[in-house]
This record gives sequence, structure tokens and C-alpha cells, in this order.
Amino acid sequence: MPHISLAAEKLWTLSGFPITNSLLTTWVVMALLIIFSFAATSKLAKVPGTLQSIAELIVGGLYDFFGTVTGKHIKQLYPLLASFFLFILIANWVGLLPGVGTVGFFRHEEFVPLLRAATADLNTTVALAIIAVISMQYFGFKNLGMAYGSRFLDFRGPINFFVGFLEILSDVSKILSFAFRLFGNIFAGEVLLTVMAFLMPFIVPLPFLTMELFVGLIQALVFSMLTAVFLSIALSHGEGEHGEASHA
Repeated sequence: MPHISLAAEKLWTLSGFPITNSLLTTWVVMALLIIFSFAATSKLAKVPGTLQSIAELIVGGLYDFFGTVTGKHIKQLYPLLASFFLFILIANWVGLLPGVGTVGFFRHEEFVPLLRAATADLNTTVALAIIAVISMQYFGFKNLGMAYGSRFLDFRGPINFFVGFLEILSDVSKILSFAFRLFGNIFAGEVLLTVMAFLMPFIVPLPFLTMELFVGLIQALVFSMLTAVFLSIALSHGEGEHGEASHA
């Protein structure tokens, strides 16, 4: 029978802290991104080599892509948005590699995979969602000062106060929306591939694997692009009044 688990399995315990297979995969993804970054930038040249050319293509392409949404704020938002996109993309694709979810060991007659797709763990997607929503508040206060707080607490009238309360609920709901959208799509794809590989283990799973590569890309784009949109909305809140006050 195929091994399907909703929660990540604990591999070891380090000083009382559980190390799960999804956390181990997260560390692998981080290591891959760090190694590529150092390899591509360690010997910068005017005539770039292969790695530098790839890095410049990725950096420039993502900068232009997110710039269409964030506009003048792209310089300060780009590191966060690019990090979200690259981490989620590599995490999604690493989860499709041979051996991820199939290589492991038995514990109490139960199979425990050594690696599991990082974004197929709700803990990972919730953490990413919390970082995204906190970043919205951070950049909002950083750029607009205390005027940004009127988005949530506005005592100019009962309607404004109620709208502020709805804004708080909206931002809290963004955490659930971000987390469950990414988790649901990646976990569903993982289950689909596992079942198809169990039923028809040779040629049939290949089209589904190709589809999941595309889904992994789309989900990374959706998460990072929605973050860019919500950040832009947060930064534009009250920007007109803020500008008028500074001119006055």
C-alpha cells in the first residue's frame, strides 16, 4: 500500500526539538539556494560565465516581473518577494525528485520517509503565510508611519471603525488562505503521484509528474504575486493623505 500521511513524520529529536522529514527537506532546499548563490556570485565578471548568466537572468526577470505590481516600491520589496518565489519553487520541485517520500526506514512496522516535500507540511506553509502578513504590517508602518495604523483603528465614525475591524479580520484570514492554498495543492499532487505510481508504476505517472512541475511553478507564482499585491495595497493605504501632509 502507498504511504500517505497528512502530518510530517518525526525522524529524530535534537535537544527536545523534533526534526521532521519536511524540516530536513527545508534545510536541503535552503542549502541548495545558498550554494547556488555563492557559486554564482563568488567570481563576478563583466563577461559572465554560465552560473552568473543564469543568476542574472533569474534576478533580472523576477525584478521586472514583480516591478509591474509593486512599482516604485520594488527596491525594498524585491528581496522578500524573490525569496518567497525561489524557496517555494525549489521546495515544490525537490518534493518531486526520486527518493523523496520513497526512501526511508521502518519504525514500529511503519514506514517513515527520510524526506518529504517541505510545502506538503502545513507547518511550513503557515510559517510562510505568517511571514508574508507580518511583512505587510512592517512595510506599511515603515513607509507610512503611524498613519498606517488608521487602516485598523479609525475612530472618525462607526463605519470607519467597523471597516478597520474588517481589515484586521482580512489580514488574519490571509494567513489561512495563503497557508491552505499552497499546502492543499502540493499535498494533493503528492497524493496523486503516490497513488498513480502504486497502481501503474512505469509510464503512466510521467504526465502527472509533468503536470506537478507546472503546478509547483504556478503555486510559487501565486504565493509571491499575491504577497506583492497585498504589500502594494498596504503601502498605498493613506499614501495620498501622507503625501498631502508632507507637502503642507
